[in-house]
Amino acid sequence: MSDKSLIPRERAGRDVDEAVTHYINEHTVQAALGFVDSLENAYAHIGRYPGTGSSRFAHELDLPELRTWPLTRFPYLVFYVERKDHVDVWRVLHTRRDIPALMQEPAG
Repeated sequence: MSDKSLIPRERAGRDVDEAVTHYINEHTVQAALGFVDSLENAYAHIGRYPGTGSSRFAHELDLPELRTWPLTRFPYLVFYVERKDHVDVWRVLHTRRDIPALMQEPAG
């Protein structure tokens, strides 16, 4: 089995930028770097084992292929869909946000 590449959507990139900015402004640069490391580890896991993510929100949002994977030590979930040749990363959201509402936001 070979790792699949992850392709974050534009909105997922903005989610990450917002989280990093939050950690820099509210905590420390070290916390922001820890977040990025945790995200990179999550992406590596997802690329290697995309089927292991939780399907909890798939049922809630009626998106059968949707999976999530948590970041270690940070309250964020990576939302993604496995495709034949890659993993489509939809969002990276804080667990205390209104996830169903945020997942309904238009792309862009």
